[in-house]
Amino acid sequence: MENYIVSARKYRPMTFDTVVGQGALTVTLKNAIQSGRLAHAYLFCGPRGVGKTTCARIFAKTINCLTPLPNGEACGVCESCKAFNEGRSYNIHELDAASNNSVEDIRQLIEQVRIPPQIGKYKVFIIDEVHMLSQAAFNAFLKTLEEPPQHAIFILATTEKHKILPTIMSRCQIYDFKRMGVDDIIGHLKNVAEKEGITAEDAALSIIAQKADGGMRDALSIFDQVASFCGGNITYQRTIENLNVLDYDYYFRLTDYCVEGKITECMLTLNEILSKGFEGQYFITGLSSHLRNLLVAHDPQTTALIDAGEEVRAKYQAQAQRCAPKFLFRAMKLANTCDLNYKQSQNKRLLVELTLIEMAQLSSDDGEASGLCPTKILKPIFKALRAQQPEAQPVQQEKKQDTATAQVQPKNETVQASHPAAPSVANAHAPSLRSFSLRRSAQQNQQQQQTEEMQAAAVVNEERPFNEVELTIAWREFAAALPQEDTAMSHRMHNIEPALQEDGTTFLVIADNPSILNELEHMTPRIETFLRQRLHNGKVHMTLRLREVTDKRKVYSRRETYQMLLEQSPVLRKMREAFLLELA
Repeated sequence: MENYIVSARKYRPMTFDTVVGQGALTVTLKNAIQSGRLAHAYLFCGPRGVGKTTCARIFAKTINCLTPLPNGEACGVCESCKAFNEGRSYNIHELDAASNNSVEDIRQLIEQVRIPPQIGKYKVFIIDEVHMLSQAAFNAFLKTLEEPPQHAIFILATTEKHKILPTIMSRCQIYDFKRMGVDDIIGHLKNVAEKEGITAEDAALSIIAQKADGGMRDALSIFDQVASFCGGNITYQRTIENLNVLDYDYYFRLTDYCVEGKITECMLTLNEILSKGFEGQYFITGLSSHLRNLLVAHDPQTTALIDAGEEVRAKYQAQAQRCAPKFLFRAMKLANTCDLNYKQSQNKRLLVELTLIEMAQLSSDDGEASGLCPTKILKPIFKALRAQQPEAQPVQQEKKQDTATAQVQPKNETVQASHPAAPSVANAHAPSLRSFSLRRSAQQNQQQQQTEEMQAAAVVNEERPFNEVELTIAWREFAAALPQEDTAMSHRMHNIEPALQEDGTTFLVIADNPSILNELEHMTPRIETFLRQRLHNGKVHMTLRLREVTDKRKVYSRRETYQMLLEQSPVLRKMREAFLLELA
């Protein structure tokens, strides 16, 4: 049994022309060799597995070739090239700075620099992961790096350029290696598969290329792994099974369901994905990338930004024509919000389900929205399942009432509905999905507004007198009734004491700073309406001004506060009489 060599080593490039995805850098190095303009120090930067060390070895081999070819490549047959290919060349020295990062290691390297080469013109010193050198080692290396002997060339390679000292970078020619494109990786994998006698589907190679994240070495390692699993016939289904990758067909199907408003299908598809062991956050991040690719596919000029094979790009372009950019933009914001809130959520499945439900409502929403959710309420979800269940008489009457209400409303308004969810959609531990109404209907908002207007009109003609204590109690009631998002303003209003003026209906509020004054000005209509109703006086009016140095805060004593509470709470008065309570 012959020794097996992994593809990453077996098919490592030996010439500049065989380097994949770094055309600009290889041409620059070849031209420098042909013109004889060689620098004494180079810095190769870039992600892992993109060819930094490989290019450094090819460069060292080429500059020492005794009979270089006209195109700038090494001949491969001279003594120097043979020694290099067989790993016995004394003109190339590699140092792993990750494990040899001390001052003593650099001093030994400097001693080797003084010895001239026996064959060839140059001695090349390749220091890999150079950012791992200690501060003292960098300082010991500075002088030699700045003025080395004529026969010495240094090539420093690193994946973290920002950790290199500026004094080191200023002494080197810097070459930035880029990530491998998906198309470049797929092309190289096809060549390897052909040489190895392996059949591979393009979709499977595309998955491997995306999984490699721009690194050719990672791509070849994954290729070997999948080839062993598939037995020499690499298919798309076997590849995603081996790599535990979610089939992108799920994303295409879910997007179609959302565009068509098929919430039931969305929920069942999510349940299928979760039953296969995929995490909800993994799914939602994949859906975000899918929606981003659809948005990019709308313009032929930006289609190249999709990191996928030609076959998959064609599917993106086809589906993008069925999705409006407005829908995609809002869906992306929903998915991004779900991703941000996923770790903090106590019911992660419900969070993802609600996100899909809102996405499925976006296509039917024509009003103005912030992009995070539809402006309308959610429509009935499980229509087909509800139709199969026997309906009781009250339900039929409710349905008739909803139909009559829908005829009164405009066509572009949706009636709020709440139906029981199917037991098979969510597991037994998930909360009930009996109601998916996330927004109040336009009819309810209109009815509430009419009720408030009627109540406000009812107190216009009332002129019941009130005192400052009653005014303060009503003021604090308004502050306590503010919604949760106005908690800060509620606390500020509790610390403010309204002062009743001589006319008995106007009261003065003194704000501590311009910010509070501005907020109170915006809330003035609401405050006056509330106080007029609570105090039964239609002439209640509020005036505002900033606090001055001479203003004094009115502080109620314990007895005054007790009297205010007695006037406010009948229950407290009954307890006082029943238990004969008195303030100590």
